[in-house]
Amino acid sequence: MRKIILFLWVLTCILFAQDDIEHLEQKLNQLHNNLSYNTWVVKYNNFKIYKNTQDEILTLEKESLKANERNKIIIERQILILKERLELLNEYKSSNFSKLILAPEEVDKLDEITNPLAIISAYSHIKKLKRDKEDFINILNSFKQTLDELNKENVIISELVKLKPTKEYQEHLRISNQMIRDFSQTLRFGEISYSVYEKKIQEEIDKTTASIKVQGLRAFNIVLSIIIVIAVAFLLKFIVRKYIEDNDRFYTANKIINFININVIVLILLFGYIENISYLVTVLGFASAGLAIAMKDMFMSMLGWCVIVFGGSFRVGDRVRVYQNNSQYIGDIIDISFLRMTLYEDITLLTYTDNRRSGRIVFIPNNFIFTNLISNYTHHGMKTVWDGLDITLTFDSNHQKALEIVQEIVIKASKGYTKIAKESMEKLRNEYSIRNPKVEPRFFTFFENYGMRISAWYMTNSYAALALRSNISKEIINEFNKHEDIKIAYPTQNLYLAKNKFVEHKEDI
Repeated sequence: MRKIILFLWVLTCILFAQDDIEHLEQKLNQLHNNLSYNTWVVKYNNFKIYKNTQDEILTLEKESLKANERNKIIIERQILILKERLELLNEYKSSNFSKLILAPEEVDKLDEITNPLAIISAYSHIKKLKRDKEDFINILNSFKQTLDELNKENVIISELVKLKPTKEYQEHLRISNQMIRDFSQTLRFGEISYSVYEKKIQEEIDKTTASIKVQGLRAFNIVLSIIIVIAVAFLLKFIVRKYIEDNDRFYTANKIINFININVIVLILLFGYIENISYLVTVLGFASAGLAIAMKDMFMSMLGWCVIVFGGSFRVGDRVRVYQNNSQYIGDIIDISFLRMTLYEDITLLTYTDNRRSGRIVFIPNNFIFTNLISNYTHHGMKTVWDGLDITLTFDSNHQKALEIVQEIVIKASKGYTKIAKESMEKLRNEYSIRNPKVEPRFFTFFENYGMRISAWYMTNSYAALALRSNISKEIINEFNKHEDIKIAYPTQNLYLAKNKFVEHKEDI
């Protein structure tokens, strides 16, 4: 009876053991299937295949030295196939699985921040470093999970070896133990690498953050300086507008303020973002020498602008005459820019006698003041210029009466301009040595081919000389027509048609 009970007990244990084995085998198969698709396991297996392939090649090369010709050919073919396999697995060419799997990349170094625009790339750099750090943490966590799965598989295989100690399970257990040792060693290497990698990343983040703060403070100071400069420029413009009533003078002062303002801002930017000023000076020295030769006219125009603006020879609104290549242009300056003056051509005596057209916009390079003659009719506030007209009378006319008529008309018509000219001349004499400051009308009488010429000179408006000339001319001719003893002379010719007969041919002057 005891034997039967013992037999039944043993049989029951065997049945329970068999059930345990089947249950463990199911769990093992399930884990094995999951791990077969695991990235880290696949990489580990490929690494092992690469190493085993290298060992096989070395073994075959040794055998090839001892083999005969026929076997050597076979061995060489096998070696060739194995080398092709190595090329496919070339990414696993490493002597250490740990460095191959969990070696972090080098921390990217950001170039020195030298301008505000680089702050944007600096923030992107910090964001990338933090993302790289998180990615490496995720890799370590994924690797740890894989190691946990391998440990679970190892426990199941150990139980199966105890219940069913076959060679297959023993070999499987050996491989599992080896893989766990390799993965454990790799994880320790990864954790150590992460601690070093984390410190490097934090150092780079701290360095970049400090550079951002320095550059941000520099940008703030520069912006504040520019705002102050602009505010000072607006204040100066307000003061100029308040105390300078002349629009032309205000225009010139406004131009000077804008020019100085722009140059100060440029200098602030240069000195704010250029570290080696001596290097800049050297470069600018060589560059300016080459540019001075290649762009001589432009630099001369810039120098001319300085002479015009700070010398006071010309201002916006002045009436000027420009001589260039036997051509003359008379008009008003409507703008003085950095490179040229802009002239609006007006109707003048030159228009009447030569051009027969006007109203053009003429651009005059500033360097013309060094090489060409430019006359200024309104320099230093002068609003009048000398103008004159000539009347030729016959020799038998009453020249004295005609002169008195001309004097009366001219003096009366130009009286207002004479007064203005006297006031302007007094101011002009404070700046220049003028030997003959008289501005009253002047009259002269000369012998000419056709008769006696009366030349009258008077002060007139610098901007409208033709209008006064026209009025004076009309009044003189109207007054002369009232007197029979005053005759205007003009060229004549005598044509002799027969003896003692001739026909007088008259030509207008």
